[in-house]
Amino acid sequence: MAASTLPITAVGRASTSTHRLLSIDILRGLVMVIMALDHTRDFFSSALFDPTDLTQTTPLLFMTRWITHFCAPIFVLLAGAGAFLSLANGSKDHCDLPVYLLKRGIWLMVLEIAVVSPLGWAFSFGFGFTRLQVIWVIGASMVILAALVFAFPPRRIAVIGLILIAGHNLFDGDHAAWLGGFTSTWKVLHNLSFFTPFPHTIVASLYPLIPWAGVMALGYGAGEFALLEPKRRSRIFLATGLSSLALFAILRAGNFYGEPKPWSVQADLSRTAMSFVNFTKYPPSLLYLLTTLGAALCFLAYADRLPQVITRPLATFGRVPLFYYLLHLPLLHGLAVVFSLVRYGRADWLFQDSFALRGSAHPLPAGYGYGLGVVYLVWAGAVILLYPLCSWFAGIKRRYKHPLLSYL
Repeated sequence: MAASTLPITAVGRASTSTHRLLSIDILRGLVMVIMALDHTRDFFSSALFDPTDLTQTTPLLFMTRWITHFCAPIFVLLAGAGAFLSLANGSKDHCDLPVYLLKRGIWLMVLEIAVVSPLGWAFSFGFGFTRLQVIWVIGASMVILAALVFAFPPRRIAVIGLILIAGHNLFDGDHAAWLGGFTSTWKVLHNLSFFTPFPHTIVASLYPLIPWAGVMALGYGAGEFALLEPKRRSRIFLATGLSSLALFAILRAGNFYGEPKPWSVQADLSRTAMSFVNFTKYPPSLLYLLTTLGAALCFLAYADRLPQVITRPLATFGRVPLFYYLLHLPLLHGLAVVFSLVRYGRADWLFQDSFALRGSAHPLPAGYGYGLGVVYLVWAGAVILLYPLCSWFAGIKRRYKHPLLSYL
């Protein structure tokens, strides 16, 4: 199998220890905490417009949304790196890994459709509006990675990932006409899309597969660097991260390539700065990924040097990412119901997907929502409530090595 060309020295170093890399757990935990801020804003904010709309937003609201752009790319990148590390540390072998990725990928896609979308976002199993978001795309990307791992060595997989990330913006907008009869297919893979497979049923494909599969492939191929001696690993991560940020700055300054939305000078400096970093997430543009992944690599270079009072809780969250994800959405949604019952005496509008509320039979009441002060307080409270549960489950996974636990 081609994947057997994984460097023997790398496997040898890692096979003597099955410990997790602390810096990866810290980074994953950090973006999970930040992710909860975005979802708290979804349920509680009184701003019903797009927070990145420069004609309506404020700097604080913009940054509240913008900082959460780091979450999905880092989740997907680290999922790919984790797949490599499971091979390198001996918990999976060359035959086990593709099968595991295939099964876990299918499991995640089922979870998104059957649990996350109806229970997390809608509190309804009517399936009138189904989201295909980050859990779905991680699962679908794992299925693709399973085939890549079977066929190619890690560095070639990284090259494939880079091509997908760097090249997909060539087909933005009118350029998709180059594909002729394949334009519609490309839009499904590359663009945010909505489908109506059945009457009164909408499926929202919010995370187009091609660029995200590229991010996971890149993470898998780059996982080899995580096995290096710590000082060398930090130097490589820092140099790569800074290079990514520098390339972003060059491409963005001249609106050359990699972002469908050009930046422009605005009425004041703060809005000009917001315009400069206002990226496209659906699908993730090259500049979006250069910025988020570049910053992530810089953070990884120093993450394990941070004080333990910071790293310990973050690492706890980072060791149980799916468990955290499956808990945090129902928790935030339930809190929103409680707030609405106290304030309005009813909360029927929260028993459907919030994305579909406008124009629905149960629209949001006038003046619904709260300012950012309440959003941040609810966010902090939710994270505090989640910590003991995540700490308990992390202990379960540490003490018991049952294979089924790896699916959570």
